[in-house]
Amino acid sequence: MSAFARLRSAALPALSVVMVGGVLALQLAHGGGDYKPLRPASSCSAQPVSSVSTGIDGLTEQLVLIGVDVAACQLGMTREALTLQLAQPGTHTDAQISALRAGLLSAVDTMKADGKLPRASQLTREAVDVSNLSSFRKAAIRAIPDALIDKTLTTDDVLRRTINDLDLRTLLANLSNRQQLTAQVDAAVMKAVLARIADDLH
Repeated sequence: MSAFARLRSAALPALSVVMVGGVLALQLAHGGGDYKPLRPASSCSAQPVSSVSTGIDGLTEQLVLIGVDVAACQLGMTREALTLQLAQPGTHTDAQISALRAGLLSAVDTMKADGKLPRASQLTREAVDVSNLSSFRKAAIRAIPDALIDKTLTTDDVLRRTINDLDLRTLLANLSNRQQLTAQVDAAVMKAVLARIADDLH
């Protein structure tokens, strides 16, 4: 299995945490917690997106928030309405899957243009720090200069390949199992970054 195929889990943290829980926070921020909630913001209007998470979690969280907005706009509905549809059990339509994938890819472009994508070396350092690699392998990867990592890898390319390889139908089918997904994703993302480094730099 290629490193990019192993990276298919990279969007799981955001899809499990953001779509099920994070959107609730956004609804509160936009008036969803009031007795008379405000009209949901148009998904076709640019909205500020921020994350309380950092590192890889924060990256994927922002990626999915933007991606869902773009997908909702393409489908002619609000972010909240699409989120509720995606969280429903059962089969999702081809239009929903295509719009979500296109939205995620568009989100990569948006974040790159806004300078919000971290360098590949930053993701690599984070992955190494929390990995269960041997001390020898950790030292070997840490010895690789940041400039070499950033010359070899680009975060936007890794994300695009990851999104294109995602089995979104299966991922959404498991969306209700939030705790299980959340428990699996951090390790999966870290392993994916390390696998990519191993394939390209060794």
